[in-house]
Amino acid sequence: MHEIERQRIILSEIADRPVVTVAQLVELTGASEATIRRDINALHQDGKLNKVRGGAEALHPPQLVGIGGRHFAASEQMNLAEKRAIARAAVDLCADGDSIIINGGTTTYQMVDHLARRRMQILTNSFAIAETLVRTSKNTIVLPGGAVYREQSLVLSPFENDVTRNFYARRMFMSAKGISPSGVMEGDPLLIQAEQKLINQADELILLADSSKFERRSPLILCPLDRVTMIITDSGLSPAHAKMIDEAGIRLLVVEPDSQDSTEAVGTP
Repeated sequence: MHEIERQRIILSEIADRPVVTVAQLVELTGASEATIRRDINALHQDGKLNKVRGGAEALHPPQLVGIGGRHFAASEQMNLAEKRAIARAAVDLCADGDSIIINGGTTTYQMVDHLARRRMQILTNSFAIAETLVRTSKNTIVLPGGAVYREQSLVLSPFENDVTRNFYARRMFMSAKGISPSGVMEGDPLLIQAEQKLINQADELILLADSSKFERRSPLILCPLDRVTMIITDSGLSPAHAKMIDEAGIRLLVVEPDSQDSTEAVGTP
């Protein structure tokens, strides 16, 4: 990752939380600790953030911290080729007239270009997905009630009485923070509460996750692996993680990010 991109991610992360640690930034960027410390020093000298022990903080830290999770703008460009190939394969599973659910995430967001040519009923808690599809498509777009979390571009509510429970979908397409034998992981209790409501309204759960997600961990489990019907990922998936998916009885679709037409399917959709 280029220095300019790393520093943009650092500034995005401190925009909505009091302090970001060096360890968190290493995880976000994949850079070394020494590289992150150099970036923090450079941004501190440029007057763009405050250097603190073990990390960095914004010049004017927010008084109200939003939900946990990476800033949408910070992660949108990460593993972009993989995300695009995964999203394209996901939309290929859909047909005009379908009712589907899409959760908020930078991988699921890549579905919007391909959904623009479809005619479906789509429930999403992603403000970015909804806003784009309203402008560019003839799909029917449904949003759950709740507050807009700008940094993650999500619409979330802690209450049960929203439109979610009145919407049925054959499939839900979902991204996640991480994947392990324990289940699908997310980083915030409110996010988990909202997304569990969405999961309950779909027959099938399709997980869109580039191969880096199998290396990430979180203390919070969104759902067990056996709730997932299919995982779509890229060709960087390790044999160990492919075995984990197979042992969980999950269908696997592996896409090649370097070629639009090169897609290897394992199992049947």
